[in-house]
Amino acid sequence: MFAAYAARIVPDAPLDGLELGERPAPPERPGWTTITVRAASLNHHDLWSLRGVGLPEGRLPMILGCDAAGVDDDGNEVVLHSVIGQSGHGVGPDEPRSILTERYQGAFAERVSVPSWNVLPKPPELSFAEAACLPTAWLTAYRMLFTNAGVRPGDSVLVQGAGGGVATAAIVLGKAAGLRMYATSRDGAKRARAVELGAEEAYEPGARLPRRVDAVIETVGAATWSHSVKSLRPGGTLVISGATSGDRPSHAELTRIFYLELKVVGSTMGSKDELEDLLSFCAATGVRPVIDEVLPLDRAREGFERMADGGLFGKIVLTPS
Repeated sequence: MFAAYAARIVPDAPLDGLELGERPAPPERPGWTTITVRAASLNHHDLWSLRGVGLPEGRLPMILGCDAAGVDDDGNEVVLHSVIGQSGHGVGPDEPRSILTERYQGAFAERVSVPSWNVLPKPPELSFAEAACLPTAWLTAYRMLFTNAGVRPGDSVLVQGAGGGVATAAIVLGKAAGLRMYATSRDGAKRARAVELGAEEAYEPGARLPRRVDAVIETVGAATWSHSVKSLRPGGTLVISGATSGDRPSHAELTRIFYLELKVVGSTMGSKDELEDLLSFCAATGVRPVIDEVLPLDRAREGFERMADGGLFGKIVLTPS
């Protein structure tokens, strides 16, 4: 079957390790379900995999893609939960948690196999492309906002780095939930787009906000860390799920953190139950993932290049057929 896969690890030039071509179809195995992929979406996790983060050379070649929606062998329309091993279903009970493509072949292919426990019904209100955007970036944003930040309708939230998948999702989900959303971006067009999607206002990075916020959604890391801490009200919460600009800020702002009793919470992906809640939320409210572009799988390299360049707004979706 045709697939996009990591053939080699090249940390400084990750796209040099990306290949498109024929790979073996997934084998049948007890407790697992094989899905015919209708749509799959790109994540920065795929780029990190090509750099060797979470994916050692010994597991290559590895089909990439941890998010997908498709049809099972009984004709059911389904969505995949991307976290394998956290429950023991379909894998050994002592197997540590991993994201699809770290240990098992991924979804940038015509078919993908996952533990049956990881398969959820796709709401009919969502297209395959829309559903395929949810299991990583949108689930991460959902958990950051509603589980780890603990915000409620009427609270204010700053989202750093508007344009990325998690940041975009947080703006849309927060607006739909009655939160006052603010955003930052170096790009004027992305700031304008953030306002169109529901941000009350969007600013250049480092700009002073009209008020201190209840929570900050942080995926940028070193470049925005100090601004994130300084933007919080006393007792506020900074939730971090990534560090695309690096993980070593020049100033950790420790004095401000302890004096104002700020909370710093790490966040990774989300649970299967949270993904079910997110799917239901989107179906019931009309909220839909922001899709930058849909490409056929044989043009996957274009999608990877756009994501690596940082020029997209929303998600890149690949369609195998």
